[in-house]
Amino acid sequence: MPYTFRKSERLNRKKVLERMFAGGARSYSFFPLRVVYIAAPELEAAGGAQVSVLVSVSKRHFKRAVKRNRVKRQIREAYRRYKHLLLDALPREGCPPLAVAFIYLSDDLCDSALIDERMKAALARVADNVASAACPAAPAATGDAPAAL
Repeated sequence: MPYTFRKSERLNRKKVLERMFAGGARSYSFFPLRVVYIAAPELEAAGGAQVSVLVSVSKRHFKRAVKRNRVKRQIREAYRRYKHLLLDALPREGCPPLAVAFIYLSDDLCDSALIDERMKAALARVADNVASAACPAAPAATGDAPAAL
């Protein structure tokens, strides 16, 4: 698996963002990160990636763009390194893509090692929840289906 973060993996659909933050999305805090995610069938039509990501750092926490950009770069790098934890847990067929937002919560700059550690924990938890949740579009695995020869 290539460790890349392509433009097609970025979340930029306004309808998906509105639905994500209007309610109904799952969220977890792994200080200094908050992870918000939701299944987004709208992203399927775009032919993009299985997971689309948004990175947000508030101007309230960091007035200077240089610091905000540094934190966003750290979060993107951590996601790029550990996204395989989430992608390996997702079913390949039949389920809509995921929209994931990473929101930075702290008022202080953090080491990249801390962000890496929390990103790894966050992606593992999202992967567990997505893997354990039944995908409504996927066919149910039952013993009634005839076996293929």
